[in-house]
Amino acid sequence: MSGIGARGSGARGSGASGDGVSAAGPLDLPSPRALAVRRMLGNGRAVTGLVLLGLLFLLAFAGPLVSPWGYDEIDFTAFRRPPSPEHWFGTTGSGRDVFALTVRGMQKSLLIGLCVAVLSTGLAAVVGAVAGYLGGWVDRVLMWGVDLLLVLPWFLVVAVLSPALGGRWPLLIPLLAAFMWMVTARMVRGMTLSLRHREYVLAARFLGVGTPRIIARHILPNLASLLIVDASLGVSVAIIAESALSYFGYGVRPPDTSLGTLIADGSGTALAYPWLFGFAGGLLVLIVVAVNLTGDGLRDVLDPAAPQHPRPRLRLRVPRRYGGRA
Repeated sequence: MSGIGARGSGARGSGASGDGVSAAGPLDLPSPRALAVRRMLGNGRAVTGLVLLGLLFLLAFAGPLVSPWGYDEIDFTAFRRPPSPEHWFGTTGSGRDVFALTVRGMQKSLLIGLCVAVLSTGLAAVVGAVAGYLGGWVDRVLMWGVDLLLVLPWFLVVAVLSPALGGRWPLLIPLLAAFMWMVTARMVRGMTLSLRHREYVLAARFLGVGTPRIIARHILPNLASLLIVDASLGVSVAIIAESALSYFGYGVRPPDTSLGTLIADGSGTALAYPWLFGFAGGLLVLIVVAVNLTGDGLRDVLDPAAPQHPRPRLRLRVPRRYGGRA
């Protein structure tokens, strides 16, 4: 009887495991964050843009620590000297170190570009989501304001208002951000018009959830990919806009400096003294290229319909059979 019982218990144990499929564990699916990181690392443009952007940030903020000269120091023994071990990027006509001025200008351009992109994207998200979700007269008023700002010549407006800034570059950030959010706001509004009729939004509305909470918890998270890509590409637009304003004297002003002011100072003697113009112009091009590569890579990574996305591998965990191989 004991042998029969043992055999019976063994049969039941074997039946419980079967061929291993009936007792299989859950599917081992990668998390959305891990999948996004995998897609990012598999995208050549995104990796190249991030690495290049990281190196440029390192140069901008670690450069003053290793520079033998300060941006406001003057070497009275070196006027318009070419690059040398003492002055890595050469000197200006007033004896200031070009390397110190360049990294200082990169700091200003990068900070202004990042802050303007974040502010403009945040404003576009709020205005577009509110207009698309509420509709009615709120939508008409907000879109009328968007259309009015779109037809204004932003460069002339900033040029007229720049004397009131008094050369204080932080005030240039909200002024530029005020003219860079309208197109994105229209895109957000169009996507919100379709999202507000989704089942989860209607369910939240029927449960009595307030409008600000619905927009913050159910509308904007579904627009995250659009907003992230827009913010990344907006950095390059803001940097170019700030450099153009500084080039014409409407942005950052002496004694402070930016890439635009350096390009303006060196453009008149670019052929005779190319180091005054070349380093600032080349770094500006590299910054724009790095930001655009990063934005294109983020768009490919965050777009679920992109064909180049690798499909996640499904791993089925199968426990070993009792007394047998896996």
